[in-house]
Amino acid sequence: MLNRLTLDNGVRIICEKIPHVRSVSIGVWVGAGSRNERSEINGISHFIEHMLFKGTQKRSAKEIAESIDSIGGQINAFTGKECTCYYTKTLDTHIDVAIDVLTDMFFNSIFSEKDIDIERKVVIEEISMYEDSPEDLVHDYLSETVWTNDSIGMPILGTYECLQNIDRDAILNYISQNYLPENTVIAVAGNYDENTLMDSIKRNFGNWRSDKVPVNKFSKASFNVNKKIKQKDIEQIHICLGFEGIEHGNDDLYSLLAINNVFGGGMSSRLFQKIREEMGLVYSIYSYPSSYRNAGLFTIYAGMNPEHQNTYLQLVMEEIKVLRKCGISQDELTKSKEQLKGSFILGLESTSSRMNSLGKSELLLGIINSPEEVLKKIDAVNNEKVHEIIERVFQIDKISIAAVGKMKEDIHLARYI
Repeated sequence: MLNRLTLDNGVRIICEKIPHVRSVSIGVWVGAGSRNERSEINGISHFIEHMLFKGTQKRSAKEIAESIDSIGGQINAFTGKECTCYYTKTLDTHIDVAIDVLTDMFFNSIFSEKDIDIERKVVIEEISMYEDSPEDLVHDYLSETVWTNDSIGMPILGTYECLQNIDRDAILNYISQNYLPENTVIAVAGNYDENTLMDSIKRNFGNWRSDKVPVNKFSKASFNVNKKIKQKDIEQIHICLGFEGIEHGNDDLYSLLAINNVFGGGMSSRLFQKIREEMGLVYSIYSYPSSYRNAGLFTIYAGMNPEHQNTYLQLVMEEIKVLRKCGISQDELTKSKEQLKGSFILGLESTSSRMNSLGKSELLLGIINSPEEVLKKIDAVNNEKVHEIIERVFQIDKISIAAVGKMKEDIHLARYI
């Protein structure tokens, strides 16, 4: 059963009690991610996420970790393009500890200059590790290529140069502008006593005040047909093809997800079976949709030997043309919808997955769809809608390209059309 409450200061609370489990997941969600950043301080949302674990007025970094480790729980955080989440997962008997630690980190972090300098080195190493992982890097390059000159295209980790601009003043200013009651959601899923939980959240978050108003009204991000190729002396080349996708909260996403399952979303998909299983040209190949407020992207990724570049591009463009011409069969659609429903229902069995779904939906959309509503939306997907979405998304003349590796020649998709 869902329980929603907005405190007088604007903090939103969304809870789902699941009495048959013994765990509880708690997330503090803030509507601040890389999309909120100015280019000169790109990466500050992610940097602040790190800093909240570095110590508070009453706990050291070690004591923060020990507080949750000692009760067999988990504490972590992640930063996205549009939000940051700090979360715990513990036994239901330790919910008070989890809330106390999260609240302490959220309101009482010190942000010492010494810790900022140390963490800057850590994040630089994280960026370097990412640079050494071309199969991850190429996806960021695609975002940059598709959304040139828009903050949604900036990397979440930031850049080496921007990290030098992040100091204590920049951190405190960014927090004062973005970490606001009206920009915060507390999401809870699992087993808990409702009165005790609400009393604890109200006690810890109810007196928080700010005279600032969050600015999260993003204009539509323009999709650019562009290309970025990064020469890198590695064995494989990694290629992403990007189409304009569907924005977060649009029910057409369910149709695109159904198409993706058939086209490239798994081991039984057309791309995997044709290009990996039958032809043996790649080890990894998949497609997926990404959705944001007023923006969406559909990505096809593959990693291969440079010798296979042209054959791969020829085959993937042929599959796109077949999809546009013939769509997907009724049998494929039926199986895909069952696959979507199965993965959705299985995800509900995890309190952390459920908390993630609740927090993200409430923060970004202000709407929570019940499991029954989601299943109805999946069931409502039909061949007519699928055909409409294929025509809308898979436009041959609107494909952006990102590639990393020892490319033997440039990529010109026009030759394969």
